[in-house]
Amino acid sequence: MRDGVTPRAGALVLAVLALQLAFIASYIGALHEPTPHRIPVAVAAPPEALDDLIGKLDRLPGEPLDARPAFSEDAARRMIDEREVYGAFIVSNTDATDRLIIASAAGSSVATALTQIVTPLEDAQDRAFTVEDAKPAPLGDARGLSGFYLALGWVVGGYLVAIAVSTSKGSRPANPHRALIRLLSLAAYAAVAGVGGALIAGSLFGALDGHLVRLWWFGALLVFASGCCTMALQAAFGFVGTGMTILLFVILGSPSAGGAYPAPLLPAFWRAIGQWLPPGLGTEAIRGIVYFDGVGVQRAAIILGGYSLFGLVGTLLVAQIAQPRQIVIPPSQALVPVGSSATISR
Repeated sequence: MRDGVTPRAGALVLAVLALQLAFIASYIGALHEPTPHRIPVAVAAPPEALDDLIGKLDRLPGEPLDARPAFSEDAARRMIDEREVYGAFIVSNTDATDRLIIASAAGSSVATALTQIVTPLEDAQDRAFTVEDAKPAPLGDARGLSGFYLALGWVVGGYLVAIAVSTSKGSRPANPHRALIRLLSLAAYAAVAGVGGALIAGSLFGALDGHLVRLWWFGALLVFASGCCTMALQAAFGFVGTGMTILLFVILGSPSAGGAYPAPLLPAFWRAIGQWLPPGLGTEAIRGIVYFDGVGVQRAAIILGGYSLFGLVGTLLVAQIAQPRQIVIPPSQALVPVGSSATISR
């Protein structure tokens, strides 16, 4: 074994095994049993019945809904537009037919869950309801997943280019000058990747069309933030830093990003971390750009700016600390090589 596998290689194999098992556990743990948990929903009803209805919805077994009062249908629609809620339940005061307003572009699985929750409630009251999709995803963006795939592609590209750069002259830049060159190269790459992804999603496939400029700058920021953070972790921890990046961005970040199942359908751990990791930030911001007039993009940009700042400062700081120090020997202490014709004056 020692002839074929060194102790260091063996340790790396064990590390890969740990990441592999963590990948399986994270994806299955997050996605194997999507369950509604306090889905924010606006409720508009006659004033005398509103409080009782909200209390009844909040006390449903398993707490699938987080009912919030809306004193008119217009107010409920504004709450959907501002992404405060995933849908609205409008109770009629004139007949026995109510309405459920959903926003499938924010997550088709949540829209389906809302319909499934409301159906038995209405049946128990001998009432009917119609469903209106206020924010439908177009045919080119089936189930609203294109934003998730675009965000994931940008994140993966960001950390892969950082890994690729590290293979040339080591994961740790030899000096701040070399670190700065790597960071500037990453910025140029991010700009190209941003426009490339936006063109593919929009012009090529028509999935997220009509938002080229905003998708471009946000995609560039997402790529740069992911790559910067990766560079800093690699500079500080070497190969372990690469594993940390995969753990954060892929193993934890992807299943918690809200792609197939948005946050209200995920277990508590993944609900909590998804809103702070680049894949989730990217997915929600892209949906905000395309369907909700930019709602939620500012928060995502600020957090990604924090990732970028961490990466910039971390990479430059490690390069500064790690660079070789030159020792200056005073002329009086310099050794004269044997056989040299130099003379020393007294």
